[in-house]
Amino acid sequence: MAEPVPARALEPVRLYGRIARMWIRASLAYPVSFWTMTIGAFFTTALDFVGVWILFGTIDGLGGFGLQEVALLYGASGIGIGVADLLIGSVEQVGQHVRTGSLDVMLVRPVPLLVQVCADRFQLRRLGRIAQASAVLAYGFGAVDWSPARLLVAIGMVLTASVVFFCLFVTFASVQFWTADSSEFANAFTYGGNVLTQYPLTVFPGELVKMLTFVLPVAFVNWYPCLYLLGRDDPFGLPAWLQVAGPLPALLLCGVAALVWRAGVRHYESTGS
Repeated sequence: MAEPVPARALEPVRLYGRIARMWIRASLAYPVSFWTMTIGAFFTTALDFVGVWILFGTIDGLGGFGLQEVALLYGASGIGIGVADLLIGSVEQVGQHVRTGSLDVMLVRPVPLLVQVCADRFQLRRLGRIAQASAVLAYGFGAVDWSPARLLVAIGMVLTASVVFFCLFVTFASVQFWTADSSEFANAFTYGGNVLTQYPLTVFPGELVKMLTFVLPVAFVNWYPCLYLLGRDDPFGLPAWLQVAGPLPALLLCGVAALVWRAGVRHYESTGS
């Protein structure tokens, strides 16, 4: 009897969970090391926002935004990249798998290659970064005059941010199928995109903002939904509907990531023997 379609669709998720649980058990075998690194990640990333807080000790606003409003931007972007880094950050190591030949081993296993690469060496300690960003976001939520619509946009913002960074990780990691070692190139778009979106885009030229909207759409990670949450008009005069359009570029990036990954796998010719 054929397996139901929903069950087949969820099979990669189940396999990912089994691999991730194996690495979680391995990390929890050394609880002192695990908690030290998790708490350390929390406080290390917290220093970024401490710097912003110190900056506001000498200025009243940044690009027309107050501290709590900047916290809203910072927290949404931090959660997005934190979730992506936790779930699939290991995809950055695909170049290493290509160089060492371990990708050949993965290809002969009855598990989707992307699932194996993303779940490899799953690091639960990265939760520290998500916890820190969540605390900052909770503080930033104090600047929002809440309504049911804004609550939905806030939930969609966090989900969209995670999906966008997920797709950026996969897309730019796939370049390593051709270059074998371009992780720093990928970081310029993933972690670099996170740094850009931590601050109000009003501090950047309008041309850059348009590029971050229509070329590399990281502005949808937090900028546009935060404008909606704060009840602000777009300072660059762009259409108001962009503030709730985040799921559209996220879905588009999913398609791009899938195509680039498949092209990279087809280009791979093994390391030989």
